Amino acid sequence: MLVLPLVGTLITGAVMWLVVGAPLAALTSALTNALGNLSTGSLVLAGATLGLMVAADLGGPINKTAYTFAVAGLATGAPAAPAIMAAVMAAGMTPPLAMALATTLRRSWFTPAEQESGRAAWLLGAVYVTEGAIPFAAADPLRVLPSLLAGSAVTGGLSAAFGVAAATPHGGIFVLPLVGNPLGYVLAIAAGTLVSAAAVLALKAREQRMRESHSGDPLCHDP
Repeated sequence: MLVLPLVGTLITGAVMWLVVGAPLAALTSALTNALGNLSTGSLVLAGATLGLMVAADLGGPINKTAYTFAVAGLATGAPAAPAIMAAVMAAGMTPPLAMALATTLRRSWFTPAEQESGRAAWLLGAVYVTEGAIPFAAADPLRVLPSLLAGSAVTGGLSAAFGVAAATPHGGIFVLPLVGNPLGYVLAIAAGTLVSAAAVLALKAREQRMRESHSGDPLCHDP
């Protein structure tokens, strides 16, 4: 009777190896080769593309696919993997930081609930919680999402162009001492944040002008 558990374990192990282990090994090998063959230009393009993916659904399946790709790359030890990880993490910080900045600059263009979310988004963005931008995207997807996509793509591309490298899969600004080229990391995040915030405010300014033309009310200005 003691043989049955042993046989069952061996069969389960064999099935796991054939069904999961072999495909996973092939995927890891393919990932290693892909990362190893990235030139500087390709790396910048990859960073921008992953930045788009990170902002596409703000923590949803597309975002998680980009993150999983970056983390899996670290496990392969490929030379380009830390640059990919840095691009993904930096691009993921940009959306909440951009909305935090936008709500700070033009508070009256946002609802009280959005203003509160904007204050929280400073910390959420700093620690790489992309979901901090979800309340804004849910309330105004046509203006917010394209703006966030643009900023995250800029951040991901610049991070790769600056040669930023991160061997840690999370932590946001708090792993800055562990990041290769920390100045480039900060500059890439700042650039993407400014792009997204400026785009959001530009689109909302257009909305304000349209409201003025229909209602005759003056354009809202912050005190």
